[in-house]
Amino acid sequence: MKATAMAHPIQGLVKYHGMRDDIKRFPYHDSISLCTAPSHTRTTVEFSMDYDEDTFVVDGEELDGRAYERVEAVVEKARSKSDAAHTVYPVRLESENSFPSNVGLGSSSSGFAAAAMALAEAADLDASRQEISTIARVGSASSARAVTGAFSQLYTGLNDEDCYSERIPSDLHENLKIVVGLVPYHKETEDAHREAADSHMFQARNAHIHGQIAEMRDALRDNDFERTFELAEQDSLSLAATTMTGPSGWVYWQPATLAIFNTVRELREEEDIPVYFSTDTGASVYVNTTEEYAEEVEEAVADCGVSTTIWDVGGPAKLLDEDQHLF
Repeated sequence: MKATAMAHPIQGLVKYHGMRDDIKRFPYHDSISLCTAPSHTRTTVEFSMDYDEDTFVVDGEELDGRAYERVEAVVEKARSKSDAAHTVYPVRLESENSFPSNVGLGSSSSGFAAAAMALAEAADLDASRQEISTIARVGSASSARAVTGAFSQLYTGLNDEDCYSERIPSDLHENLKIVVGLVPYHKETEDAHREAADSHMFQARNAHIHGQIAEMRDALRDNDFERTFELAEQDSLSLAATTMTGPSGWVYWQPATLAIFNTVRELREEEDIPVYFSTDTGASVYVNTTEEYAEEVEEAVADCGVSTTIWDVGGPAKLLDEDQHLF
């Protein structure tokens, strides 16, 4: 009736944008990402007759409104798959993030992945990771990939049998370092997804994305660092172009974001350092490089006036021991 899980957030490599179904969160196309560690979300859930109603707490704040509705959707999906009598009781869910949220670092992906993993255990589901990824997906499509971890692909579809996540075999994690340039600019990813299809560039992106997916899968299987992260950099620009040409004209990048872009290109073109930038829907920047150059790249990114950390590739969501419950 009680369980705790941990999941890592994702960096989008070929990112999804827009949803065919806002409730079941079926994306228009496949997407590929990698999980980042040690950044993580830890979540405890408990079904109990002692609670009066479902309650969700994130980083010490009780959720309401749309944030509550998104978590409730994940809870109800887990309930619908369970035969355990105790799932009719109210549930308490509490999460803690080890990193800033709503700044483009994928906190919703790790949050819903950890929630789905803990709910599956607490609801006595005998579920595969593929099945758990479909539970997480109704909170955030990207969280499906955080369930399976490392390099993962979410397949598009109109049902759970087709729209799920699985790992892509690759050894790139062995020499990859991710320098994170934190640009603290608040954003609302869900709004951008909702109006994506209204951009005049959306159809062009959709036509292009399938080839990008095939190229990215091939690059990952070949452990080709340059091709993998050159594709991710290109896709970041494509995503932003579609976002900025939607009805609201969302512009998430800030001066520090552009400064990091320029620094990365200078390092690559003038000093021949293998380094590429990547952004999701937000102002913060992932700078992908190799272990040999990580400290040098971090110093250059820090000179752009932002705080930095160096992250690794994270594994799949996992259950934690009872002594790591949050309550």
